[in-house]
Amino acid sequence: MTDAPAPDQRDYRDTVFLPKTDFPMKAGLQQKEPLILAKWLEGNLEGQIRESRKGRDQFILHDGPPYANGDMHIGHALNHILKDMVVRTQTLKGKDAPYVPGWDCHGLPIEWKVEEQYRKKKLNKDEVPVEEFRAECRAYAQHWVDTQREQLKRLGIGGDWDHPYLTMDYEAEATIVRELLKFAANDMLYRGAKPVMWSPVEKTALAEAEVEYEDIVSTQIDVAFEIVESPIAELVGAHAVIWTTTPWTIPVNQALAYGPEVDYALTTCRSHDGKVLGRFLVATDLIETFQNRVDATVRGSENPELVGPWSIDSFHHGSTLDGTIARHPMHALGGFFARPRPFLAGDFVTTDSGTGLVHMSPDHGEDDFDLCKANGLDPVFAVEGDGKYREDWGWLGGQGSVINPKFNAPDGPICTDLRDAGALLAASADYKHSYPHSWRSKAKVIYRCTPQWFVPMDKVMTHIEPKAPREQRWESEGGAINPAEEGLCDAPTLRQAAMHAIERTRFVPEKGRNRIGSMVKDRPDWVLSRQRAWGVPITLFVDRKTGQYLNDPVVNDRIVTAVREGGVDAWNDARAQEYLGDSYNAADYERITDILDVWFDSGCTHAFVLESGRWPALVRHDGSTHSADLYLEGSDQHRGWFQSSLLESCGTRGQAPYKAVLTHGFTMDAKGLKMSKSLGNTISPIDLMRDYGADILRLWALSVDFTEDHRIGKEILAGVADQYRKLRNTFRYLLGALDGFSEEERITDIAAMPELERYMLSLLADLDGKMARAVDDFDFNSYTRLLADFCNEDLSAFYFDIRKDVLYCDLGPAAPLGTDTRRAYRSVLDILFHALVRYAAPVLVFTSEEVWGTRYPDAGSVHLLEWPVLPTLSRHPGPRAGVPLDASEESSGTPDQVRGDALTEKWALIRNTRALVTERIEPLRRDKIIRSSLEAEVWLPNEAGDVDFEEIFITSTVHKGDWDVKRTTNHKCGRCWRHLPEVETDGALCNRCDTVLDA
Repeated sequence: MTDAPAPDQRDYRDTVFLPKTDFPMKAGLQQKEPLILAKWLEGNLEGQIRESRKGRDQFILHDGPPYANGDMHIGHALNHILKDMVVRTQTLKGKDAPYVPGWDCHGLPIEWKVEEQYRKKKLNKDEVPVEEFRAECRAYAQHWVDTQREQLKRLGIGGDWDHPYLTMDYEAEATIVRELLKFAANDMLYRGAKPVMWSPVEKTALAEAEVEYEDIVSTQIDVAFEIVESPIAELVGAHAVIWTTTPWTIPVNQALAYGPEVDYALTTCRSHDGKVLGRFLVATDLIETFQNRVDATVRGSENPELVGPWSIDSFHHGSTLDGTIARHPMHALGGFFARPRPFLAGDFVTTDSGTGLVHMSPDHGEDDFDLCKANGLDPVFAVEGDGKYREDWGWLGGQGSVINPKFNAPDGPICTDLRDAGALLAASADYKHSYPHSWRSKAKVIYRCTPQWFVPMDKVMTHIEPKAPREQRWESEGGAINPAEEGLCDAPTLRQAAMHAIERTRFVPEKGRNRIGSMVKDRPDWVLSRQRAWGVPITLFVDRKTGQYLNDPVVNDRIVTAVREGGVDAWNDARAQEYLGDSYNAADYERITDILDVWFDSGCTHAFVLESGRWPALVRHDGSTHSADLYLEGSDQHRGWFQSSLLESCGTRGQAPYKAVLTHGFTMDAKGLKMSKSLGNTISPIDLMRDYGADILRLWALSVDFTEDHRIGKEILAGVADQYRKLRNTFRYLLGALDGFSEEERITDIAAMPELERYMLSLLADLDGKMARAVDDFDFNSYTRLLADFCNEDLSAFYFDIRKDVLYCDLGPAAPLGTDTRRAYRSVLDILFHALVRYAAPVLVFTSEEVWGTRYPDAGSVHLLEWPVLPTLSRHPGPRAGVPLDASEESSGTPDQVRGDALTEKWALIRNTRALVTERIEPLRRDKIIRSSLEAEVWLPNEAGDVDFEEIFITSTVHKGDWDVKRTTNHKCGRCWRHLPEVETDGALCNRCDTVLDA
């Protein structure tokens, strides 16, 4: 309605309604969002929400603690947006859903960063008093807690930001100690020497979750062990050949493993003149690849003509090798190296690669350790924590580091010595494979046998009450079982309890159940100890004579109290006697100085966050204190926080600390590549908020399929920004179209409304049900898509387009409240507004607040509202104009009265026909035969008599007949611009406009 009338025509523009609103199309989120956030904080919006939901059904999401050691990255942003979406949608549905954020503050991530600062200053951490070093770690962690807290608040994440939980709080540290001592009191701790993942760079054991795998190129070698005894006479004097990619383990070799079901062959290597160069025992299936490696090594040597043809002398089944003994290639060194190297049967030996014979170093492999231990061969602890051999070690003492490629190279000291001893058959630095690295230092790790503290996975937990027969379904056996018949104890092992808890937990997506289940089913004992400084200590006293740790409740209580008052520094030698009291002599006890694995710290968060009472909102109304409704983290936490929390809780309480687990994938760049600083493809959420605003970032996070790996990039964000503009434009239209809407204007009788309005209400009811199910399913991708599609396709492109004529023109002196059709339309628009602003609030937290405040500047925050109540035929249709619903007017549920399959099917056909009409009009518009669809005259094969097709298609007239579209000859109304038969000349009024104006 902007074209100027002809000079001889009356200007009717002042007689039509034009939408009016102060809500701008240009969002300006970067400037507006901080102002809205400041208003929330000043008005204590979080406190208002908690007060409004007091006493309601509870939904408790327990926050998994991120490390406090850097700026928020895109993974943080996605994770916290999803958590915020959970909390806000549950709150919207009327539940009391508090959010207490937390941070992991101990362990290597923090300590490593502080050490980096020391290294830059050329200082040695070990020369600084440990209390001083810990204080720097604490300060470093606090700095990043404060930094990340502000960044997450800027993202629109609601929660109790003034009272987060920190694992380094004294109360938290004391609780962690208390939880550890529960394991000790229940005889669920032991000290043992086992190979564990060890970082020579960081000088500490690592948890599996702290290890990542990268492709590397290593040295591969074939080494000959001379056979000195065997029940097979012809093997004596021959050489058993082993293949390895870790040459540094040869100096710690103690045995050879063979496959009892593997077939072996004795093959002879001759020179070109027929001289026997050696007889070698290898697996039959691997003879060719072994010979190729040897040939390749010789061809690259100074005597390429040395090796001639190979031959096979005899075959031997693996089971016949029992009793065979070899000697170490460096046996001439005497001592350890002169001991016999027995052949041991190992079921783990395969013919996938190598030679079918595996050299055993119990210090440096799990299979090696188990097999050697079963045969009386103990670790020798030859490799120190820094990766060097002990100074007193007989071969290469004091040398290393063992992870140094040069040390293991074909021309390095190990291979050189083996070559000089005549034992190195082949060596090349070209073997590509995956190898474990520390995810912090990025340095290679090794398996290293050291004394550590473990929680046993398969020891019966007598402190956990046996399950009832119907509950005894360990490890997904299915159905009730008889523990005696199945060989199970009345009380479960930790593994069994954990598997049972996994079975009873809801996983979203469901594949998470198998992922964590397979990990728990096969995992080794839980190693708890770390050899570092910044963390919660393993607060145990060990009797120097018996090796048993002290288990005295009185002593334990003293320790817990001291840590609660003074933190981890309270555990020191000076106070040892104080803790032991008069009953024990400190000189008789070793005070353990190891610290706890940080996964044990985070695994205890349920204890000091959900059970302590420090956060009253998290206390269950029914008096129970355990099990969050949801844990939500990345899929990598199946082996991390989800698992450590599960094991800690099952070991102390016999159940999982969660009822449901939701996992998300990882954010990749636009090409699907993992983000890496070295690749230069990282995207900072802080930069994105500065450039786009937080709501755009939130909309992206809630639009992708977050359960899988997903992408982000400039083009992707441009698409999200376009989607945001469409949603914003929908709200802008609603605000403008509802300008001046009053309760007097509202039509309350839904049955009396036009069919189109009833159809739109049925679509809204359908949308409501789908979005409610999406909330229950944590399907936020569908939630956001449903909202966007409804606004774009059902409203903007259909309903709003059709009814804009009624909105603009059905108001005048003769109809001061508008025609009944217009009143019905505006009544439905009001219902839509109240529903859509609520649906959008958890997604677009700032924009929805701006929308709500534009219409109701004095009504409080949109985030205090609850799920919309849709109209029914039998009750008040919705919120009163100008007044937001209060709690007494709201309820959940979808009204069946506004649904109607017949109505929906009818209008689905009409919309399909409308699309066909629009498609046929477009060529006329493109060829400038007509300027708008209002100038089109349409013929349809099947015209329905009870629908105003001219209004639906926004055309001049519609006739029944063969498909056709032409420019109409009807004149144009000077007010509504419709081309109608009753308009005698261009600029005259149509009957509708004449009646409304009472002309």
